[in-house]
Amino acid sequence: MQREQSETHEGGQGALEGVVVVDLSHVLAGPYAAQTLADLGATVVKVENPASPDVSRGFPPYLRSDEEEFSGYYGQYNRGKLGVCLDLSREEGKQALKDLVAHADVLIENFRPGTMDKLGLGYEVLAEVNPRLVYTAVSGYGQTGSRRRRPAFDSTAQAAGGLWSMNGYPDAPPVRVGVTIGDLSATMFAVIGTLAALRHAERTGTGQLVDVAQVDSIVAMTESAVVDYTVDGKVATPAGNEHAWVRPYELFPCADGQVFFGAYTDKLWAASCELFGTPEAATDPEIDTMRKRFEKETYDRRVKPLVTGWFAGRTRQELEDLAGDVIPLTAVRTIGEVVEDPGTAEREMVVEADYGPLGALRMFGSPIKLGATPAVPDRPANRVGEHTEEVLRRFAGYDAARIAALRAAKVL
Repeated sequence: MQREQSETHEGGQGALEGVVVVDLSHVLAGPYAAQTLADLGATVVKVENPASPDVSRGFPPYLRSDEEEFSGYYGQYNRGKLGVCLDLSREEGKQALKDLVAHADVLIENFRPGTMDKLGLGYEVLAEVNPRLVYTAVSGYGQTGSRRRRPAFDSTAQAAGGLWSMNGYPDAPPVRVGVTIGDLSATMFAVIGTLAALRHAERTGTGQLVDVAQVDSIVAMTESAVVDYTVDGKVATPAGNEHAWVRPYELFPCADGQVFFGAYTDKLWAASCELFGTPEAATDPEIDTMRKRFEKETYDRRVKPLVTGWFAGRTRQELEDLAGDVIPLTAVRTIGEVVEDPGTAEREMVVEADYGPLGALRMFGSPIKLGATPAVPDRPANRVGEHTEEVLRRFAGYDAARIAALRAAKVL
């Protein structure tokens, strides 16, 4: 559905209606956190340098027309934002940001620690401008500690946080997780921290610094690896598609691909044996309990061949139709199959934003389903500086003459 401009770039009736977010971040972790707030109803103002806007505007894939090219990557992580250009190296630009912050609830940035302080726009300065400001800083190693000034990317976090060393196959070099999980995990924790701090600010009138590090976020995503080490001295290593302490729980081949099968409990195992015509295997004294089936030699000799035989000759769809509603058995799908799956559409997890002559951008929707105040993810992202004058009028109180002077001075 085509929306009016005000609806397209504003939160509207969402759960965070009335919350104003200033987004200084770039690429992924910060922008995605701000976008999540926008999906939930916040008004998000994306601030970019007019001479050097968000580098992710150059990332593929692209929507194209005869007059314009627009990054689908940027569109997916910046939808529903108002776009402003400010040169923060100029005093007029710094003042304009302060004037926006004075009317904001949240600021999000993901520069290397110390960058905002060098600009004279660090947390302490902006907290004086607006004592109730929630200042969310996402970085590689965090705002404190001996490593805080180090540059970092997603793979930095995967390496430094231990995840890289755990992923892959035994007796082979570790493998990077195939998505930017360092950024994505930091996004999640940044949103949680921001909402917690916002709740505190609304209750007390006092904001705070929310400090989220990619490396910390990865450490918090390593499941049992930390306690395995601190309790038993066990260092996690790559295990391929197997689980560390339950079997069967891995990938199995079938006639047209692979399926995940995870019926490791006694109840699920018995149900699986019944479904696949070998009910006697549920009571076989060698494999009748979860502990017996987990023992590596028994699993490789008895359990895995049995399961492999169940699936041989059956397609993914046949297996899901037979067992998918009873036991954990799921086809391993390509991303194309996921996008076109009716189940994905039923959950509104692929949405469409209208970019006019450029066409429509189909992108993932919001996984947060709220009954009374649903997220609104099907909106376009801002062009560079698209709403600069509107935002400065509304949130900074600037008149046309002042905006014109800033534009003439190339601050905007």
